[in-house]
Order: sequence, then C-alpha cells, then structure tokens
Amino acid sequence: MIQQKVLPLGDPRLRLLSSPISDPSSPDVRETAGRLTAMLQAFRAAHGFGRGIAAPQIGVSLRIIALHLPGLPRIACNPEVVWRSPETFTLWDDCMCFPDLLVRVRRNCSVSLRWLDENNTLPVFERLGPAESELLQHEIDHLDGILAVDRAEGENALIRRAAFQADPACFNRLVDQPR
Repeated sequence: MIQQKVLPLGDPRLRLLSSPISDPSSPDVRETAGRLTAMLQAFRAAHGFGRGIAAPQIGVSLRIIALHLPGLPRIACNPEVVWRSPETFTLWDDCMCFPDLLVRVRRNCSVSLRWLDENNTLPVFERLGPAESELLQHEIDHLDGILAVDRAEGENALIRRAAFQADPACFNRLVDQPR
C-alpha cells in the first residue's frame, strides 16, 4: 500500500477550485474525511504541528476540511465565511505543503463561518477567536486554490522554520501575533 502524502508547494493540484459537496454522508465524502483525519494525525505526529487540512492538500478537489481544534467539529464540508472583523493582524503562517517554511500573512482577527456538517446541518460558528479564525481562513484558501505564499506580506515574508526556531524573538517582533 502506498502511503498518502501531503502535496508539496508547486503541485498544480493545489491551485484547483474545489467542488461543493451535496451529501456529506456519501461514501466518497466519508472516505475523504477518513483520509484527511488520518493524514492530519500522521502529519502532527511527524512534524509537531497541524491543526487542519483541506482535501486539495491530498489531491482531492472537494470542499472539505478536517480539523483538530477543541470546540469545533472534526469535519467541515463547504465552509463559508459569513462575517469578517474589520480588524486584522499579521502572523507567521505555516502549512503542511511546505513544512520547512513560515510565511508572514495578514488575516482577519475574527470570522464567523457556516458549513455543512456530517449530519447534513448548517451550523454557524460566530466570531471565532484569532487562532481558530486564522486557521479556517487558511484552510478555506486551500479550497479556493490560494496558498499562504500567495498572501505573503512585506519584505522577507518567507523564512525557514529553522531560522525562526533559532531566534523566535527576532522574528516575532515582525508580526502582530507571535508564535
């Protein structure tokens, strides 16, 4: 059996617009949800980070993400931002598609989202905190073929994770939300 890998930066499948899901209980959606959840767990074990993964990151062009966040569902189909705070912040974003890099990006401080859950209901999560909001904006970008590197902000917006780890205080001064 070939082990599934996260697609690397540069793979053209990461640029595809994902197709909406009409039935979250269909076998193909359930199979994709299982693959995403397993990949998220495996990636976290191997790399020490990862709170969410979008289907395009494993080469599946469906609007589904798997999450590892307390208080939020494990699977979200067709996630949609229904409100954004006018306030924004910068942070060093990481991505499973390029685990050795960090990218300075700007995100809304808070978002509200609606998505189709595994029970075919449309819950809304109102005014999420910055950590959850940032992650969900990142994952929804993946569903739209947008990568964190596309949102890089300012000079020297891409850094090696090893450089950050060698001097986090230096790099944290360059963003609003330290890691």
